[in-house]
This record gives sequence, C-alpha cells and structure tokens, in this order.
Amino acid sequence: MSAALTRLPAHQIAPLLDGYGREIARRRRASAMGLVVFALCVLAAGWVAEVEPRKFVENLPKFTSYIGRLFVLDDGRLVLADPLEWYWGLGKWLAKLGDTLLIAYLGTLIGGIGAFLSCFGASANLATGPLMRFLTRRALEFCRTVPELVFALLFVVAFGLGPVPGVLAIAIHTYGALGKLFFEVVENIDMKPVEGAIASGASRWQAIRYAAVPQVLSNFASYALLRFEINVRGAAVMGFVGAGGIGQDLIEAVRKFYYSDVSAILCLVIATVMLIDLGTERLRHRLIAAERKA
Repeated sequence: MSAALTRLPAHQIAPLLDGYGREIARRRRASAMGLVVFALCVLAAGWVAEVEPRKFVENLPKFTSYIGRLFVLDDGRLVLADPLEWYWGLGKWLAKLGDTLLIAYLGTLIGGIGAFLSCFGASANLATGPLMRFLTRRALEFCRTVPELVFALLFVVAFGLGPVPGVLAIAIHTYGALGKLFFEVVENIDMKPVEGAIASGASRWQAIRYAAVPQVLSNFASYALLRFEINVRGAAVMGFVGAGGIGQDLIEAVRKFYYSDVSAILCLVIATVMLIDLGTERLRHRLIAAERKA
C-alpha cells in the first residue's frame, strides 16, 4: 500500500508559491530583456551594414528564378530530360575535379606534417620553454586566422595562375588549424610514460617518439582526415581566384551565365564531397575503435 502524501498547510504553502511566482517573473523579465537587447543589436548591425529589408524582399524573386534557371537547358527543357547535354563537359570537369582533390590532398599533407612537427613545441607539457610555446602558438594563430582566399590571392600574384597557389594557401591554413588541434591533444596525454622514458635515459625527442606519439597518433589521423574533407571544399573555391581546380570552370560558368553548367559542376562537387565524407567518416570510426581496443 502506497504511503499517503503529506500536504502542507495553506499558510506554509503561500510563501513558497509567492517565491516561485517571483522567480518565474524574474526569469521572464530577464528573457524579455535579452530578446530586446538581441533585437537592438540586430537592428544596429543592419544599420551599420546598410541592410535594406525592402530591397531584400523586392529582389527575392530574382534569386529564386536564378535557382530555377540552373536546372533548365538552353532549349528550355529540364536538365534531367537530356543528361548527356547537361554533362557535355564531363571529361574536362572530372580532370579539373581531380586537380582539386590533388590540391586538397597535397595541402593537407604538407600542413599536417608541419602541424605534427610544431604541436609538441606548442603544448604546455612538452615544450622546452615558455618562449618556444608562445612563438609557436602565435605562428599557428596567424596561419589559421588569415583566410585561405587571402593567401591564395597573394600566391597567385607571386607564382601566377595554377594549382601551386592553392596548395600553398591550403597548406598554411591547415598548418594553423591542425596545429591547434594537435597540441590540445598532446596536452591531454598521460605524462607518466614520458617521464618514465626520460628517467631511463631517453632524450626529449626519443620520449616524444616512443611515449607521446603512440598516445596521440589515432587522434591526429582522425583530425587530419576531417581536415582533408574541409580542404576539398576549400580547394573548389580556390579556383575563383585562379588557384587551379574545378573552381575556375565554375566561376567562368557563373560569369558567362551558363546556368546548366553551373548546376552540373555544383552537383559534381557535391557528390564528390559526399563520397569523401562517407569514406573518411568510416576511416575515423575505425581509428577510434582501434584506439579503444588498444
């Protein structure tokens, strides 16, 4: 038999209900004030940026009509009515897409190697001193703060059009981004194996090689694969500034109003990125599972 519930007298319940009501009212006022401040910030940002909602509403049909034209051939038929006509330049686009993948791969490889070599000097537990840690972290911050497109523009001026500026831009940005992720992983390792290796006579680099690297290698590989996915999308945009890859054909089609070509290239890029995402996701899961088993 269940125990009977005890009910407090009315004179004891009333103060509790009053306090509860005051607390609810206070939270509602705080929420309302937060919404008002948020709305004021949005309005201020729109005023500074000279955003005109009226123009947005007036031009919205142009945007939707542009999206509609992307899936219509020059003769007015839908693109799916004649896939051969839609993908008339498939061979050329696949070659440029291959260039994009190679740019992303090489940029990720170069940046990842640099991040691997620098992360131990940026970590608080393995750096040789505060000066090295400070300088390494500031270098990583600079490399990941400057956008890839800015680096690409600079390298296009220096090295000319082609894939080299794209590789260098992605490599520098990857170095900064992966370097931060890598040294954060290093700072969370178990230092007992490192201390034991040093106590047994190993040098600093030997201790890192045999005591620290085995603890972080799977995480490093997982982050590098994730970065490769991001760099494939970034490499597709590099072509907008002449840094090679499929982006050059895409921006040319946009500028010349080749609507069906724009949609064909975009669908090709999206499908490629999806396949890469699925493949690297499985590899990351396998690495994580192997690390847990170990």
